[in-house]
Amino acid sequence: MIRKIFFGLVCIFVGTQPCFVPIASAQPYPSRAIRMVVPFAAGTGTDAVARIIGQAISKNANVPVVVDNFPGANGFIGAKEVARAPADGYTILMTTSTTHAANAAMFKQLPYDPIKDFEPVGKTGDATLALVVRSDSPYRNISSFANTIRSKKSLTFGASSASTRIAAEMLKLRLKGNLLYVPYRSSPQALTDLLGGQFDFMTCDLSPALPLIRAGKLTALAVTSKQRDSHLPNVPTIAESGLPGFELTAWSAAFAPARTPKAVIDRLNFFLRQALEDEGVRKQMIEKGVTPSYSTSEELGIFVVQESKKWAQVVRDAGISPE
Repeated sequence: MIRKIFFGLVCIFVGTQPCFVPIASAQPYPSRAIRMVVPFAAGTGTDAVARIIGQAISKNANVPVVVDNFPGANGFIGAKEVARAPADGYTILMTTSTTHAANAAMFKQLPYDPIKDFEPVGKTGDATLALVVRSDSPYRNISSFANTIRSKKSLTFGASSASTRIAAEMLKLRLKGNLLYVPYRSSPQALTDLLGGQFDFMTCDLSPALPLIRAGKLTALAVTSKQRDSHLPNVPTIAESGLPGFELTAWSAAFAPARTPKAVIDRLNFFLRQALEDEGVRKQMIEKGVTPSYSTSEELGIFVVQESKKWAQVVRDAGISPE
Protein backbone atom coordinates (compact mmCIF):
# COMPACT_ATOMS: atom_id res chain seq x y z
CA MET A 1 0.00 0.00 0.00
CA ILE A 2 2.81 2.40 0.95
CA ARG A 3 4.65 1.54 -2.31
CA LYS A 4 1.53 2.38 -4.34
CA ILE A 5 1.11 5.73 -2.58
CA PHE A 6 4.82 6.56 -3.12
CA PHE A 7 4.64 5.66 -6.82
CA GLY A 8 1.55 7.84 -7.23
CA LEU A 9 3.24 10.82 -5.60
CA VAL A 10 6.27 10.40 -7.87
CA CYS A 11 4.01 10.40 -10.97
CA ILE A 12 2.23 13.54 -9.78
CA PHE A 13 5.59 15.26 -9.10
CA VAL A 14 7.03 14.35 -12.46
CA GLY A 15 3.86 15.40 -14.24
CA THR A 16 3.91 18.87 -12.68
CA GLN A 17 7.60 19.62 -13.31
CA PRO A 18 9.10 21.13 -16.48
CA CYS A 19 10.71 18.66 -18.83
CA PHE A 20 14.48 18.61 -18.49
CA VAL A 21 15.10 16.09 -21.27
CA PRO A 22 17.06 17.98 -23.97
CA ILE A 23 15.33 18.24 -27.37
CA ALA A 24 17.60 17.65 -30.33
CA SER A 25 17.90 20.81 -32.39
CA ALA A 26 17.79 20.74 -36.18
CA GLN A 27 21.11 19.76 -37.69
CA PRO A 28 22.97 22.50 -39.57
CA TYR A 29 22.76 22.37 -43.36
CA PRO A 30 24.16 20.32 -44.98
CA SER A 31 24.28 17.26 -42.76
CA ARG A 32 23.94 14.54 -45.41
CA ALA A 33 24.57 13.85 -49.08
CA ILE A 34 23.45 16.41 -51.68
CA ARG A 35 21.99 15.09 -54.93
CA MET A 36 22.95 17.18 -57.96
CA VAL A 37 20.65 16.41 -60.88
CA VAL A 38 21.94 17.05 -64.41
CA PRO A 39 19.20 17.02 -67.11
CA PHE A 40 21.71 15.90 -69.75
CA ALA A 41 23.83 12.81 -70.31
CA ALA A 42 27.24 12.04 -68.84
CA GLY A 43 30.03 13.53 -70.94
CA THR A 44 28.18 16.75 -71.77
CA GLY A 45 29.46 20.18 -70.78
CA THR A 46 26.81 20.52 -68.05
CA ASP A 47 27.77 17.14 -66.64
CA ALA A 48 31.44 18.17 -66.57
CA VAL A 49 30.61 21.39 -64.70
CA ALA A 50 28.43 19.50 -62.20
CA ARG A 51 31.16 16.98 -61.42
CA ILE A 52 33.88 19.59 -61.01
CA ILE A 53 31.78 21.88 -58.81
CA GLY A 54 30.17 18.96 -56.98
CA GLN A 55 33.59 17.67 -55.96
CA ALA A 56 34.56 21.11 -54.64
CA ILE A 57 31.29 21.48 -52.69
CA SER A 58 31.74 18.00 -51.22
CA LYS A 59 35.19 18.95 -49.98
CA ASN A 60 34.13 22.31 -48.53
CA ALA A 61 30.79 21.18 -47.05
CA ASN A 62 32.20 17.83 -45.86
CA VAL A 63 29.26 15.86 -47.29
CA PRO A 64 29.02 13.68 -50.42
CA VAL A 65 27.67 15.32 -53.59
CA VAL A 66 26.18 12.73 -55.94
CA VAL A 67 25.72 13.69 -59.60
CA ASP A 68 22.57 12.10 -61.01
CA ASN A 69 22.02 12.26 -64.79
CA PHE A 70 18.44 12.48 -66.12
CA PRO A 71 18.91 13.01 -69.87
CA GLY A 72 16.27 13.35 -72.54
CA ALA A 73 13.39 15.50 -73.78
CA ASN A 74 15.44 18.71 -73.99
CA GLY A 75 16.08 18.62 -70.25
CA PHE A 76 12.39 18.13 -69.34
CA ILE A 77 12.97 14.95 -67.34
CA GLY A 78 15.71 16.25 -65.06
CA ALA A 79 14.09 19.65 -64.53
CA LYS A 80 10.78 18.03 -63.57
CA GLU A 81 12.60 15.66 -61.20
CA VAL A 82 14.01 18.59 -59.21
CA ALA A 83 10.85 20.71 -59.40
CA ARG A 84 8.99 17.90 -57.58
CA ALA A 85 11.74 17.17 -55.04
CA PRO A 86 11.55 18.19 -51.35
CA ALA A 87 12.50 21.84 -50.85
CA ASP A 88 15.23 21.08 -48.34
CA GLY A 89 18.43 21.78 -50.29
CA TYR A 90 19.37 18.13 -50.70
CA THR A 91 18.28 17.95 -54.35
CA ILE A 92 19.53 20.67 -56.69
CA LEU A 93 19.58 21.12 -60.46
CA MET A 94 22.73 21.91 -62.43
CA THR A 95 21.37 23.02 -65.76
CA THR A 96 21.64 25.46 -68.66
CA SER A 97 19.87 28.05 -70.76
CA THR A 98 18.08 25.16 -72.49
CA THR A 99 15.76 24.30 -69.58
CA HIS A 100 15.58 27.74 -68.00
CA ALA A 101 15.47 30.17 -70.93
CA ALA A 102 14.90 28.57 -74.34
CA ASN A 103 12.45 25.73 -73.68
CA ALA A 104 9.62 28.07 -72.75
CA ALA A 105 9.73 29.49 -76.30
CA MET A 106 10.42 26.19 -78.08
CA PHE A 107 7.55 24.18 -76.63
CA LYS A 108 3.86 24.94 -76.26
CA GLN A 109 3.71 23.26 -72.87
CA LEU A 110 6.38 22.42 -70.29
CA PRO A 111 6.03 19.92 -67.41
CA TYR A 112 7.66 22.53 -65.16
CA ASP A 113 7.75 26.32 -64.82
CA PRO A 114 11.36 27.58 -65.03
CA ILE A 115 10.51 30.59 -62.84
CA LYS A 116 7.80 29.47 -60.40
CA ASP A 117 9.04 25.94 -59.73
CA PHE A 118 12.61 26.84 -58.78
CA GLU A 119 14.70 28.98 -56.46
CA PRO A 120 17.83 30.34 -58.18
CA VAL A 121 21.06 29.41 -56.42
CA GLY A 122 23.77 30.90 -58.61
CA LYS A 123 25.28 31.04 -62.06
CA THR A 124 28.32 28.83 -62.71
CA GLY A 125 29.63 29.35 -66.24
CA ASP A 126 29.37 30.35 -69.90
CA ALA A 127 30.10 28.19 -72.93
CA THR A 128 30.85 28.81 -76.59
CA LEU A 129 29.64 26.49 -79.33
CA ALA A 130 31.73 25.37 -82.30
CA LEU A 131 30.52 24.52 -85.78
CA VAL A 132 32.21 21.17 -86.38
CA VAL A 133 32.50 18.73 -89.30
CA ARG A 134 34.39 15.47 -89.77
CA SER A 135 38.07 15.88 -90.55
CA ASP A 136 37.52 14.24 -93.94
CA SER A 137 34.68 16.64 -94.79
CA PRO A 138 35.00 18.64 -98.02
CA TYR A 139 34.54 21.82 -95.97
CA ARG A 140 37.88 23.25 -94.92
CA ASN A 141 36.63 26.66 -93.79
CA ILE A 142 33.42 28.49 -92.94
CA SER A 143 33.29 30.20 -96.36
CA SER A 144 33.08 26.95 -98.35
CA PHE A 145 30.54 25.62 -95.87
CA ALA A 146 28.37 28.75 -96.12
CA ASN A 147 28.55 28.75 -99.92
CA THR A 148 27.29 25.16 -99.99
CA ILE A 149 24.29 26.11 -97.86
CA ARG A 150 23.60 29.16 -100.00
CA SER A 151 23.61 26.93 -103.08
CA LYS A 152 20.49 25.25 -101.63
CA LYS A 153 22.22 21.92 -101.22
CA SER A 154 20.44 20.00 -98.47
CA LEU A 155 22.61 19.36 -95.38
CA THR A 156 21.76 17.60 -92.12
CA PHE A 157 22.77 18.57 -88.59
CA GLY A 158 22.51 16.87 -85.21
CA ALA A 159 21.45 18.66 -82.03
CA SER A 160 20.74 17.61 -78.46
CA SER A 161 19.78 20.85 -76.73
CA ALA A 162 18.17 24.20 -77.43
CA SER A 163 21.46 26.01 -77.97
CA THR A 164 22.92 23.37 -80.31
CA ARG A 165 19.76 23.36 -82.39
CA ILE A 166 19.09 27.10 -82.42
CA ALA A 167 22.62 27.95 -83.58
CA ALA A 168 22.17 25.74 -86.65
CA GLU A 169 18.65 27.06 -87.28
CA MET A 170 20.02 30.61 -87.17
CA LEU A 171 22.55 29.63 -89.85
CA LYS A 172 19.75 28.17 -91.93
CA LEU A 173 17.77 31.41 -91.69
CA ARG A 174 20.71 33.75 -92.32
CA LEU A 175 22.04 31.73 -95.27
CA LYS A 176 18.57 30.94 -96.64
CA GLY A 177 19.56 27.30 -96.92
CA ASN A 178 17.99 23.88 -96.63
CA LEU A 179 19.05 22.20 -93.37
CA LEU A 180 17.44 19.15 -91.81
CA TYR A 181 17.43 18.78 -88.01
CA VAL A 182 18.26 15.34 -86.54
CA PRO A 183 17.39 15.19 -82.80
CA TYR A 184 19.63 13.47 -80.23
CA ARG A 185 19.45 12.79 -76.49
CA SER A 186 23.02 13.94 -75.85
CA SER A 187 25.93 15.69 -77.53
CA PRO A 188 28.37 12.76 -77.09
CA GLN A 189 25.91 10.46 -78.86
CA ALA A 190 25.46 13.00 -81.66
CA LEU A 191 29.21 13.44 -82.05
CA THR A 192 29.64 9.68 -82.37
CA ASP A 193 27.14 9.66 -85.22
CA LEU A 194 28.76 12.70 -86.82
CA LEU A 195 32.06 10.80 -86.90
CA GLY A 196 30.17 7.86 -88.39
CA GLY A 197 28.79 9.99 -91.21
CA GLN A 198 25.16 9.93 -90.09
CA PHE A 199 24.80 13.69 -90.69
CA ASP A 200 26.90 16.58 -92.02
CA PHE A 201 27.68 18.99 -89.19
CA MET A 202 26.91 20.08 -85.66
CA THR A 203 27.05 23.27 -83.62
CA CYS A 204 28.26 21.71 -80.38
CA ASP A 205 29.28 22.93 -76.94
CA LEU A 206 33.04 22.81 -76.62
CA SER A 207 33.34 20.41 -73.69
CA PRO A 208 32.62 17.14 -75.56
CA ALA A 209 33.91 18.45 -78.91
CA LEU A 210 37.36 19.73 -77.87
CA PRO A 211 39.02 16.31 -77.39
CA LEU A 212 37.88 15.25 -80.87
CA ILE A 213 39.06 18.53 -82.40
CA ARG A 214 42.45 18.22 -80.72
CA ALA A 215 42.72 14.59 -81.84
CA GLY A 216 42.16 15.66 -85.45
CA LYS A 217 38.90 13.72 -85.80
CA LEU A 218 36.78 16.86 -86.12
CA THR A 219 37.46 20.22 -87.75
CA ALA A 220 36.09 23.38 -86.13
CA LEU A 221 35.07 25.80 -88.88
CA ALA A 222 33.84 28.62 -86.64
CA VAL A 223 32.65 29.49 -83.14
CA THR A 224 29.34 31.09 -82.20
CA SER A 225 30.61 33.60 -79.64
CA LYS A 226 31.07 37.33 -80.23
CA GLN A 227 34.84 37.06 -79.85
CA ARG A 228 37.17 34.19 -80.73
CA ASP A 229 37.38 31.55 -78.03
CA SER A 230 40.67 31.11 -76.17
CA HIS A 231 40.45 27.32 -76.63
CA LEU A 232 40.42 27.72 -80.42
CA PRO A 233 42.25 31.02 -81.06
CA ASN A 234 42.80 30.27 -84.77
CA VAL A 235 39.13 29.50 -85.42
CA PRO A 236 37.11 32.53 -86.59
CA THR A 237 33.73 33.55 -85.25
CA ILE A 238 30.69 33.14 -87.48
CA ALA A 239 30.17 36.89 -87.18
CA GLU A 240 33.58 37.73 -88.65
CA SER A 241 33.06 35.19 -91.42
CA GLY A 242 30.37 37.04 -93.29
CA LEU A 243 27.40 36.97 -90.88
CA PRO A 244 27.78 40.10 -88.74
CA GLY A 245 25.79 40.12 -85.54
CA PHE A 246 25.68 36.33 -85.25
CA GLU A 247 26.22 35.42 -81.60
CA LEU A 248 25.02 32.56 -79.41
CA THR A 249 26.49 31.30 -76.15
CA ALA A 250 25.08 28.97 -73.53
CA TRP A 251 25.28 29.33 -69.75
CA SER A 252 25.04 27.00 -66.77
CA ALA A 253 23.56 27.60 -63.31
CA ALA A 254 22.29 25.86 -60.20
CA PHE A 255 18.67 25.87 -58.99
CA ALA A 256 16.77 24.37 -56.05
CA PRO A 257 13.07 23.48 -55.78
CA ALA A 258 10.71 26.38 -55.11
CA ARG A 259 10.21 27.30 -51.44
CA THR A 260 13.66 26.08 -50.40
CA PRO A 261 14.49 28.20 -47.31
CA LYS A 262 16.58 31.29 -48.02
CA ALA A 263 19.16 30.26 -45.43
CA VAL A 264 19.74 27.04 -47.38
CA ILE A 265 19.94 28.91 -50.71
CA ASP A 266 22.47 31.31 -49.20
CA ARG A 267 24.54 28.40 -47.93
CA LEU A 268 24.50 26.70 -51.34
CA ASN A 269 25.50 29.96 -53.02
CA PHE A 270 28.36 30.29 -50.55
CA PHE A 271 29.64 26.85 -51.57
CA LEU A 272 29.29 27.78 -55.26
CA ARG A 273 31.31 30.94 -54.74
CA GLN A 274 33.98 29.01 -52.86
CA ALA A 275 34.22 26.55 -55.74
CA LEU A 276 34.35 29.15 -58.49
CA GLU A 277 37.03 31.16 -56.67
CA ASP A 278 39.25 28.08 -56.42
CA GLU A 279 42.02 28.20 -59.03
CA GLY A 280 42.03 24.44 -59.41
CA VAL A 281 38.30 24.40 -60.13
CA ARG A 282 38.58 27.29 -62.57
CA LYS A 283 41.41 25.56 -64.42
CA GLN A 284 39.42 22.33 -64.74
CA MET A 285 36.35 24.17 -66.04
CA ILE A 286 38.38 26.15 -68.57
CA GLU A 287 40.04 22.94 -69.79
CA LYS A 288 36.53 21.58 -70.40
CA GLY A 289 35.60 24.59 -72.53
CA VAL A 290 33.54 26.40 -69.89
CA THR A 291 34.33 29.90 -68.59
CA PRO A 292 33.60 30.16 -64.82
CA SER A 293 30.99 32.83 -64.07
CA TYR A 294 29.60 33.41 -60.56
CA SER A 295 26.43 35.25 -59.55
CA THR A 296 24.36 35.67 -56.41
CA SER A 297 20.95 34.04 -56.14
CA GLU A 298 19.24 37.39 -56.64
CA GLU A 299 21.34 38.19 -59.71
CA LEU A 300 20.53 34.80 -61.25
CA GLY A 301 16.81 35.36 -60.68
CA ILE A 302 16.92 38.64 -62.63
CA PHE A 303 19.19 37.10 -65.26
CA VAL A 304 16.83 34.17 -65.96
CA VAL A 305 13.89 36.52 -66.58
CA GLN A 306 16.01 38.59 -68.98
CA GLU A 307 17.39 35.50 -70.72
CA SER A 308 13.91 34.03 -71.18
CA LYS A 309 12.92 37.13 -73.15
CA LYS A 310 16.18 37.09 -75.11
CA TRP A 311 15.95 33.41 -76.06
CA ALA A 312 12.28 33.79 -77.01
CA GLN A 313 13.40 36.39 -79.56
CA VAL A 314 16.27 34.15 -80.72
CA VAL A 315 13.83 31.26 -81.24
CA ARG A 316 11.54 33.52 -83.27
CA ASP A 317 14.49 34.86 -85.27
CA ALA A 318 15.59 31.30 -86.02
CA GLY A 319 12.16 30.56 -87.42
CA ILE A 320 11.44 27.73 -84.97
CA SER A 321 7.74 27.02 -84.37
CA PRO A 322 6.89 25.84 -80.83
CA GLU A 323 6.34 22.08 -80.67
